[in-house]
Parts: sequence; C-alpha cells; structure tokens
Amino acid sequence: MSQLKNRSLVSITDYSKDDILKVLEIAADFEKDPRQPILQGHVIASLFFEPSTRTRLSFESAVQYLGGSIVGFASADSSSVQKGESLKDTILTVSNYSDLIVMRNPLDGSARYASEVSPVPIINAGDGANQHPTQCLLDLYSIQKTQGTLENIHIAMVGDLKYGRTVHSLVQAMSLFNATFHLVSPESLKLPSAVKRWISEAGLEYHQYTDLSEVIPNVDIIYMTRIQRERFPDPLEYEAVKNAYVLENKMLENSKDNMRVLHPLPRVNEISTDVDDNPKAYYFQQAQNGVYVRQALIAAILGLKQ
Repeated sequence: MSQLKNRSLVSITDYSKDDILKVLEIAADFEKDPRQPILQGHVIASLFFEPSTRTRLSFESAVQYLGGSIVGFASADSSSVQKGESLKDTILTVSNYSDLIVMRNPLDGSARYASEVSPVPIINAGDGANQHPTQCLLDLYSIQKTQGTLENIHIAMVGDLKYGRTVHSLVQAMSLFNATFHLVSPESLKLPSAVKRWISEAGLEYHQYTDLSEVIPNVDIIYMTRIQRERFPDPLEYEAVKNAYVLENKMLENSKDNMRVLHPLPRVNEISTDVDDNPKAYYFQQAQNGVYVRQALIAAILGLKQ
C-alpha cells in the first residue's frame, strides 16, 4: 500500500525525501498521459476562501482529466462563512460530500487545523503566508525537469522572502537535496530566521544579497517572486519595496546555459515581458507542470497510484 494513502498534505515537511520523489515519479507518468480515468466515482472538494487562478484551475483540470467530479467554491463570499459558519463546521459538512478536500485559506495554520478535524484528507492549497506545499512540489518537478536532478542546485530566491509562502516551502524542501541558497531581497523582506534554520540544520550554505545582478552568473535557478501587497500590514512598507527587483532579458546574458527562470505567478512587473521569449524562461511551463503534480498527489492520497 502507498505510504501516502489517506495522508493530508499541510506542509511540505509532512513528506519525506522519498515521499517527494514518489510524487514526482507519478507526475512524470501523468505528463506522458494526463487523461487517465482513474478518478471516476470520486468527488474532490475545492474550498478557496481566498482568490486563486493557477492553483484552483490546475486542481480542477487535474480532477477532470482523471474523470473525477469537483465541488466547492471560489471565494468565501459564496460560502456559508458569510453567515458566520466556523471553519470546523464547514470542513465537517463538506467532508460528507467528498473523498478529499483541497483548501486555500488566508489564515496561517488554518490547513493544519482543518486536517485535525477532517475525516477525509486535506491538501493545503495555501494558508496565509505560511505554506504552499503543492506549489513547492511543482517547483521541485520543474527544477528536476530542467536540471536533470534536484541534487546540488544553486538556487537564487528573489523578492519577498519574508511573506512568500512559496519560498518558505521550497527552502524546506530543497534543504533535503543539498542545495546552496542565494537569498536576494530588500533588508525588510529577508527570509525569516525560522526558515533559515532549516538550511543551517541541514548543514547547508546560504548567502544574502540586496543586488540581483550579483547572483545571476552563478546560479542554476532564479526563483522570482512577486512583492505581495496583500501580505503587508503597513501600506507604506509595501510602497517602499514594490519595485525592488525587475528581471530584464539583458540581465541574463552572462547566465549559465542550464539556468532557468521560475516564478510561482502571478507576476506583476518583477519579470519584464522581454524575458518571455528567452529559452531560459520556464514559468509558464512550470504552471503547466502543476496539473501533473496535482494529479499525482490526488492519485497517491486516494491510493490509486503508488
């Protein structure tokens, strides 16, 4: 029996290195043939208390490609939360109608709480500034595809390292694969000490910068992130850093041949559109990889692939 069967995914740290590699292996199988009707008769609930495009739609595509049914809502405004229903009551109610729940919620820790009260597995599709483990898995899949390995990668993480949940998850995961981290951010948006501790405890190196151009020639992956207005408690703090980094095509001239640019999307202006036609730009393929990875995750948790 699969070790992932019936297990919630709340944080990327819930999965071991072997668990991660198993999901990526199944994802590669789905990339070869994404239309496998193994979810017929299964219902997946999609509870998005916060707006989403790529994550929500790629989960819905994943379910429909596999022949399953999906129910749920795309914003808290269209749920009974508007009437004052608690998260516990929502989860317990929806679990009656589904085999698995995919949830995004703006509150840090909400996905962990949901997994503790739910009788069916929970997949965290993002909880506040805390974790985004399925984005992390598709990021890992994209790195593996473009580099041929996850081991010994030099990765630059750029932008909002303080509030960026995708960065926090990816640092924790890449710490399993002997990565070297190049952390580029304004002083006010540095990676939190608690996340840096994952790097240190793994015996790995990290280097901090404020100048993006300094790291470009030396890395295998540039992971750009959006400065997220919605995460800032102080609007003035956001205004001070919103245009801190803009990656332009000319800046990639001295980058390594194998280097690829990733971004969890949506982008605002942190990657110039002139980068889009550069073969080193991989962010739209990265988004496509999200379907295969989410197919793999659903199939593994429901015990349909192992």
